[in-house]
Amino acid sequence: GRRVFENEHLRRLTFIRRARAMGFSQDEVRALLVLADGGAQSCGEVRDIADVHLRSIREKIADLKKMERVLSDTVSRCKGGDAPDCPVLDALAEPGVAIA
Repeated sequence: GRRVFENEHLRRLTFIRRARAMGFSQDEVRALLVLADGGAQSCGEVRDIADVHLRSIREKIADLKKMERVLSDTVSRCKGGDAPDCPVLDALAEPGVAIA
């Protein structure tokens, strides 16, 4: 019932797990594995893949910060009263309210 992995397989599984934990897509992980396996690509190509991923993460962080500000502002205006006067519900329903 137990699997025994060779060091090479363990390194590969660790590589995949860590790449996925960093948010790389399956296609990006495949491309990185080709490079790690000594493909014809260069370290510069690894950097390019990582750089594109980093920019994507930074964009997501900026969007999350905007959402945090909007939600924080909206929650701070909520008095916890009756639902018809709820700024949170209003913000969710209003088409003109920018969330992200």
